[in-house]
Amino acid sequence: SSRFCLERCAIWPALDTLRQAALLHCHCQKAAMAPLRALLLLAAAGTAAADGYSCPRSGSLIHATARVHVAIAGVSCSDVADEIAARVDGQPNRWHDPHNRGTYWITSRGSGHMSLSRRTGDNKYTDKMTLRFSDGERGCEVWGCSASQVFSVFDYSTNYCNLRMLYCGSSDGCKPVVHDFSHREVRVRTSLGAGRDKNRCLAA
Repeated sequence: SSRFCLERCAIWPALDTLRQAALLHCHCQKAAMAPLRALLLLAAAGTAAADGYSCPRSGSLIHATARVHVAIAGVSCSDVADEIAARVDGQPNRWHDPHNRGTYWITSRGSGHMSLSRRTGDNKYTDKMTLRFSDGERGCEVWGCSASQVFSVFDYSTNYCNLRMLYCGSSDGCKPVVHDFSHREVRVRTSLGAGRDKNRCLAA
């Protein structure tokens, strides 16, 4: 058990050989981390499956995610998608990512959906995003998901900002390119440890 293992860890320097000590120490660390790993896997599975969101695949089993459901009144989803595309195409002169100057690109676009990637400003990490659009009587609804592609738990709101910077308007401190609109975030959900602080999104 983990308790037995941790008790043994406390006395490992007294073992006969350094090799035995190192092996036992490694085994104990793995046992102690097992409950946390199981909790993170459960949280990741729950966020990926809930609400019918389609999240991008990740290269890491444990990774940070953010999901948003956004209502944009008085505008068509075609206009919303065009504005997102205009921001991506306008980099870096007509538009730049206010969140630490990352770089977006569109990987696919079709009727009612779009997939994107974003490279961080320090050129170290790439996140992937999916967007789904649905026109309604009151305007456009958007469901989005952003997923880190490497092992991550605490993302400092990066995945949330990846999405928010695509639909925020001038009233939020953002700079639209072809269409300016206000929005309401119906729901924002993040994986365990991931953030959702909108103030971090404008940290240029």
